[in-house]
Amino acid sequence: MLRILHDTNYDFIRWWKVMAGITVAFILLGLGSLAIKPPNYSIEFTGGTLMQLEFTQPPDVGEIRSALDDAGIHGAEIQQFGSNRDFTVRAQNPSQVAAQAKGAENIAVTIEAVLKKKFGENSFKAGRTEAVGPRVGQELKRGAIVAILLSFLITLVYLSIRFEWRFATAAVIATSHDVFTTIAFLKLMHLEISLTVVAGLLTVLGYSLNDTIIIFDRVRENLRKG
Repeated sequence: MLRILHDTNYDFIRWWKVMAGITVAFILLGLGSLAIKPPNYSIEFTGGTLMQLEFTQPPDVGEIRSALDDAGIHGAEIQQFGSNRDFTVRAQNPSQVAAQAKGAENIAVTIEAVLKKKFGENSFKAGRTEAVGPRVGQELKRGAIVAILLSFLITLVYLSIRFEWRFATAAVIATSHDVFTTIAFLKLMHLEISLTVVAGLLTVLGYSLNDTIIIFDRVRENLRKG
């Protein structure tokens, strides 16, 4: 059998203090950044309008912003993604979010009409469009936070019952490490927090718990054998 790596007897324990220090510093940096500035929530949590636009020709971002400002859509976030013809437009300031409460499609329709007037009827096509009212956004945010906290609490209770206190403490630390490291990474990389990301965090929690239980069951079995 072909072996790529040989002599794989690595002494991981030798470097545990260094790696623990790096990990703790990374988590503290991420959580500190989280305390200073809120995370980058998606439209699902903040409310507002998100549109993905594919232009036939590369547009000038300044012209897009100017057209939206003239239409009263101020402070829209315009980002290029993929090719130089693909852009996302986010309208998330308080006035636009408040407008969503009156009609979820109003802002999206306005954006499309304004840009067609500016660049031409067939100058682009709208792809993904999301429009979320402020009340729905707050409910989704609250539900996501509750889901994560409840999952974590249930995990702690289960671990304390399944193992003796030494194992339970180590399992809690290991599980917390995985979750907080992921959150710190998301914050430091300025990644968008969406419902998909929340589902990912819950998945990380589940897999971390599963791995911990398997390893600790084996350790406990070996200790009993003496």
